[in-house]
Amino acid sequence: MTSYTAEWVLPMIGEPIHRGSISITDERIAGVDDRVQAGAIDLGGVAIMPALVNAHTHLELSYLRGMVPPTETFIEWIRQIMATRRQYPDAADPRILDAARTAIGDARASGTGLVGDISNTLVTARLLREASMPAQIFYELLRFNAPDPESMTREARAKADAASRDDGVRVSLAPHAPYSVSPALFAAIHADLDAHPGQVTSVHLGESPEEIEFIRQATGPWRVLLEELGVWSESWQAPGTSPVEYLEQLGFLDRRVLAVHGVQFDGDDLDRLRSRDMTIVSCPRSNQHVGVGQPPLEAFYALNVNVAFGTDSLASTPDLNLFAELAEARRLAPRVRARALLESATRQGAAALGFADDFGTIEAGKRAQLIAVPVPVDVDDVEEYLVGGIEPSAIRWLEAD
Repeated sequence: MTSYTAEWVLPMIGEPIHRGSISITDERIAGVDDRVQAGAIDLGGVAIMPALVNAHTHLELSYLRGMVPPTETFIEWIRQIMATRRQYPDAADPRILDAARTAIGDARASGTGLVGDISNTLVTARLLREASMPAQIFYELLRFNAPDPESMTREARAKADAASRDDGVRVSLAPHAPYSVSPALFAAIHADLDAHPGQVTSVHLGESPEEIEFIRQATGPWRVLLEELGVWSESWQAPGTSPVEYLEQLGFLDRRVLAVHGVQFDGDDLDRLRSRDMTIVSCPRSNQHVGVGQPPLEAFYALNVNVAFGTDSLASTPDLNLFAELAEARRLAPRVRARALLESATRQGAAALGFADDFGTIEAGKRAQLIAVPVPVDVDDVEEYLVGGIEPSAIRWLEAD
């Protein structure tokens, strides 16, 4: 058994513990104490906390870092992404794999111990295992006019099962967004979710004004792009609702579904998500880069919706440092308690990804995925300090016995 004492211990299930201790046995937390244990390794002026959870990223897009500049509209950014990705048609291109490996290492160095990764190719499954990074991979499906969604889903499930292992890297199916997935494909993915108890899924939802226009009226830039790509379906009729209400009508929304972004959510949308105990994954730095605006973070918390955080991909954010994402969240939501933001980056993210038994809090029996962050001696509010932005160079991983 190895024990550590520090100036602060943040269990994420209550108040920070001043001069507390943690014991680790067989890579699991054996206990948490509100006093200094005899023989414990004293780490001094640091805060020990659970590893962070990056609940939404696209690791296979890491090779696009710095290649797609900020845009004023989301559809403009999407067109640039599509054009750039066509230059790298092979998912096994060493440049793609090397960039993803580096990104995983950078995420780990900045205190992340669990990720929710969106993948169109599943190339990151092997890379995450190589790096011993636990993950929920969402194998993303897109097809607005899928002729045989059940067959498409069966084939995707076979690939997901082949990529999944009982080693902390899980794979499930996920629809991309309401403007890129047909109602029948949504239904097929939800049926697959029902057939695999314990799995979760994800959907980009309420991200851009263009999405709102398309779902309400079947007009605007998304309609134009779908027609250009030859995937528009004349049989599809605009529901005339918000994207959230649309997916509710399709029977897709429940607590197993992560709603990513939500920049355009209003009070009715948030009420619908809260009533189903769903989680919004917010990526505020990416939202501004791609031209969709700022998420209404304070409304998320005020209406008691579960919130997790993600960085999104390196195509739309400068790094995968979730502490930097927290700093941006603090800037956008000054009235939200620092503890609530930290819980979103740990406990809420782990629960949303289906890893609550092992990650997100410091409790006996959970995995000892713990980081130590130096805290200046003059800091009175350790939680507020931690949401102010922490550089990777300051983070230390605790060794598990």
